[in-house]
Amino acid sequence: MSKQYILYEHAAGYALFFVAEPEEFLTQTAEIVSEVDKFKEVCHFQAFQPFTRGREALENINSISESILHAHLEELLINNLPKKKKKYVLGVEDTQLINSIKEKLEINCNCTEAVKELIRGIRFHFHDLVPGFCDLNAATKVQLGLAHAYSRSKVKFNIARVDNMIIQTITLVDQMDKDINSLSMKIREWYSHHFPELIKIVPENNLYIPCVNAIKDRKNLSEDVAERLENILNDPEKVQNVLELARSSMGMEVSECDLENMLYCAERVIALIQRRKDLTDYLKAKMTCVAPNLAALIGEFVGARLIAQAGSLTNLAKSPASTVQILGAEKALFRALKTKGNTPKYGIIFNSKFIGKAAKIYKGRISRYLANKCSVASRIDCFRDIPTDVFGSKMKQQVEERLKFYDAPPNSETPRKNVDVMDEALEEAEISQREILKRMKKDKKKAKKRKLEELCLATELDKTIAALAEGTVTDEVDTSIVKKKKKKNKKLNDAPVADEVDTSIEKKKKKRNLNDAPVADEVDTSIEKKKKKRKLNDAE
Repeated sequence: MSKQYILYEHAAGYALFFVAEPEEFLTQTAEIVSEVDKFKEVCHFQAFQPFTRGREALENINSISESILHAHLEELLINNLPKKKKKYVLGVEDTQLINSIKEKLEINCNCTEAVKELIRGIRFHFHDLVPGFCDLNAATKVQLGLAHAYSRSKVKFNIARVDNMIIQTITLVDQMDKDINSLSMKIREWYSHHFPELIKIVPENNLYIPCVNAIKDRKNLSEDVAERLENILNDPEKVQNVLELARSSMGMEVSECDLENMLYCAERVIALIQRRKDLTDYLKAKMTCVAPNLAALIGEFVGARLIAQAGSLTNLAKSPASTVQILGAEKALFRALKTKGNTPKYGIIFNSKFIGKAAKIYKGRISRYLANKCSVASRIDCFRDIPTDVFGSKMKQQVEERLKFYDAPPNSETPRKNVDVMDEALEEAEISQREILKRMKKDKKKAKKRKLEELCLATELDKTIAALAEGTVTDEVDTSIVKKKKKKNKKLNDAPVADEVDTSIEKKKKKRNLNDAPVADEVDTSIEKKKKKRKLNDAE
């Protein structure tokens, strides 16, 4: 009998358990799982390798979700499992992770019912089995923190791809189409009591509702009705017919209250039509940014519906061409499988113009060929760093060539090979990628300049606000004004400045002369005294 080990992935780390008799455990599953002591007798704690940081835990859970064997888990299995790999079996809950463990470590793994029940028991009694956990709250806190980090990373990933916005927009456009059609039919029924002839002249809903809003009461027509109808219909003959029939209509009279309600509903429908136009423009812009090749190949609306049906752009890229071909026709497919009938040839891609152009005999072939190209285009859009619409436009040319080949006589030219077309597309894609990178660099430089200018303006504003708070702005302004006045009046002030300099020099000279006179007298008196002393000394 080979020994059974169980691997359990927790938010705090990886745990390894040893099971003595896994076959006997299945007979008394409910009793053993409910009590901790009995479960400890069956499932023995072997090893636990905790995560040191929250970032490490997030990396490990991301690798498990992608079925990749992380180095942290590999270290636990190598250090704690026996070296003789044939004498034990490792129980793992994730079947895809089993394949990666087998490929890298060559360990026998299984995922039986006994393993699933044991993992359920470990999950229930984890805080009692693994040492280090005080109670259940400590384990739940770790799980909550990791759950928040994992969901945050997933949300960031989805925002970077922006395919969620495409899914929501296309579903909203479809819902708005239904609402506009139902409301416009109600208004047509309602207003036809007052003016029944208008439906025959203007049968389109997108034109009928604005005409109702322009005409209002057919007996009291305003002066600018003709101009407003010409702007809506762009046909003077239709406008003239509408005005003539409005005056001689066999419809009933309507009260002001009823007419107000009709016009209110008509205005709401006009607003919905305008909003739908804005949403379609927004959807086209988003598709050219997120999935340019798919949009260039099959169109923005059909491409958006494919992404919405698949769930995301990554799911569409991972799905094969056979799945892309029947996306949207799941009900017909399962009905055919149930009744053993013919399976559907196309789903959402039936709305593309290529299948509509093809003959009835070649619709299945064109749908298979188009689904193949759609899957390739979605993979390029999903996994290419800087996606361009070059590949999509080239694939569109290939589909058009294939359509011409089917419609042409038998001895006509065959379409180009896929290898040659893709080589041309690669060369053009490299050129367009260089241009996009140049634009991105220019945009970054412009953004940096704008930020610097904004920072300079902000600092200047902060200085002025601080100066206003201190009250020093007025002094600075006054000094600047005085300096300007001095520069302007420089010529006028030159002469008096020179006179002042001369007068100051004369004053200094006078002071020197006055000081020189008493100094000379003092020198003379000192000389005379010395002479007298000498004479007295000689006489003695």
